[in-house]
Amino acid sequence: MSNKKNKNEVFVLLHDIRSVHNVGSIWRTANTAGVSKIFLSGYTPLPVDRFGRERKDFAKVALGSQKSVSWEYAKNPISLVKRLKKEGVFVVAIEQAKNSVDYKKVKIKKPVLFLVGNEVDGVPKNLLNLIDVIAEIPMKGDKESLNVSVAFGIALFRTLRI
Repeated sequence: MSNKKNKNEVFVLLHDIRSVHNVGSIWRTANTAGVSKIFLSGYTPLPVDRFGRERKDFAKVALGSQKSVSWEYAKNPISLVKRLKKEGVFVVAIEQAKNSVDYKKVKIKKPVLFLVGNEVDGVPKNLLNLIDVIAEIPMKGDKESLNVSVAFGIALFRTLRI
């Protein structure tokens, strides 16, 4: 990846997401929003198996979007975020935190990286410490969170003003 980012690029980092169905769904949503590249880290399922063959369970949910949105496995997500920030990428975590901002009020700058984390534990603190803004979707019911793929779609489309 070059040090010069296209000013309109949108990137996504999926860190430690357990469910292949959530990842496939996020991929499909990312495709519809014009995401340039998806980075995967931790134990997030890849669109291919360890032999490089397409995963049928992934493809079933992603509906072919895994073929049109480029991706890369990031062995060290902290290094990736630091490098992207150095290259001028604005970083937004979709997460619940004390210092979060209502997602409807988030003003992004492009190029931008959206970061989502584990379905139960969220984005780890060591990654949250690198973020420019934490976007939170307020919860009004008795459940404390949304499914990660649903939250991603809501936040992505609202912050990008699609």
